[in-house]
Amino acid sequence: MASTDPIGVLVFPAGEVNSVELHDALSACVNIRLYGASSYDRHGGYVFQNYTSGLPVISDQEFIQAFNRLIADKRIDIIFPTHDTVAEFLSVHQDEIGAKVISADAKTSAICRDKKKTFALFQDCGFCPRIDAEVSQYPVFVKPRKGQGAVGAFLLNGPEGIPNRVDWADMVICEYLPGDEFTVDCITDKDGVLRGVYPRSRKRILAGMTVNGSSEPLTDEIRSIAETINSRLRFLGLWYFQIRKAADGRFKLMEISTRCSGTMCLTRARGVNLPLLSVYTAVGRDISVFCNDYNVTTDRTLIARYQIDYPYKRVYMDLDDTLTVDGKVCLNVVRFVYQCFNQGIPVTLLTRHAYDHGESAEEYLAKCCIAAGLFDAIASIPFGQAKADFIQPVGAIFIDNAFAERKAIHDRFQIPVFDVDGIEVLLDWRV
Repeated sequence: MASTDPIGVLVFPAGEVNSVELHDALSACVNIRLYGASSYDRHGGYVFQNYTSGLPVISDQEFIQAFNRLIADKRIDIIFPTHDTVAEFLSVHQDEIGAKVISADAKTSAICRDKKKTFALFQDCGFCPRIDAEVSQYPVFVKPRKGQGAVGAFLLNGPEGIPNRVDWADMVICEYLPGDEFTVDCITDKDGVLRGVYPRSRKRILAGMTVNGSSEPLTDEIRSIAETINSRLRFLGLWYFQIRKAADGRFKLMEISTRCSGTMCLTRARGVNLPLLSVYTAVGRDISVFCNDYNVTTDRTLIARYQIDYPYKRVYMDLDDTLTVDGKVCLNVVRFVYQCFNQGIPVTLLTRHAYDHGESAEEYLAKCCIAAGLFDAIASIPFGQAKADFIQPVGAIFIDNAFAERKAIHDRFQIPVFDVDGIEVLLDWRV
């Protein structure tokens, strides 16, 4: 890789929430060529423009060979694993992989993947929770040695709550921590120096993921925990740990992970792009880290992305109450117009604006700061004439807020028609 070449970055597997965060953090960086790959098709194909599916799973004997073929074909320099088990596997096999893995070394990955090993390493530290050999008091929190997202974990308030089938050898019996829970994002440079520590609260959690949280002050207590962890383990780039307050108000360690988390977006919202800093670290560059001096809160819910099996080649669109509403630009619609511009799909405005408002469509677009040159044509529809008369239907779609207009076009040409709310079906998030 020459110093002026873009850095080829592969996200694997590329179908979960944290892979979307990696995409959002890196896809707009001019010196990054971003790729996604997965063994199973999930959400990656809706997000990554350069996406490969159907790779063998990591337990397959053919995985490394197939993975290296992809690395060579796409000229990949850096790999972001997005699952703890994948991160551990790639760390163990780093010498056999044809690109640099952003993770910890093999020993650190093994410790972080197994909570029993994690707590054993830090048992002499005040932030290590009490770990019991067996359930002898209540309440206690029981969780898998190797797990994530609280899958398989449960709180025991008494003996009646013990599940019938538990393999205790694969579980950790932990002190119950009743207080606030934080995730702490960290970045370690190429020399092992801890460059940034960014706490964030986990106020509302769904399926193990923070759906509401806020940036939090970095206290001496949290910084000390981060520095101790960093001094005993070897990280490269981003990592994070989770802590929770015990009954005495002190933070206790819950887990450490060597991969990107889905809510690192909250740290990025403060101006700290941990994935990009990690790429620079992995290629041997020095990094400088600072964050904006404000607090930020995130709240998230499910979003929908779509793919339709109608390959449209031309767009016909209304102006008033579609591209603009009450004199304001409809943001999703103008985003779609620029999407068409980027993809070379011509957009024609079909409008009665001149008849209704006494000014040309071009004059109105100028008032709204919308360039008329975005459109292949602007057709001013005379009074009494149908918009359908201006449409070449082959490979076309039609967008208009008026039901009567949409129905007339649909009935005459049997092409897809969309109201303004339907624009989201047409948005392509793959970059």
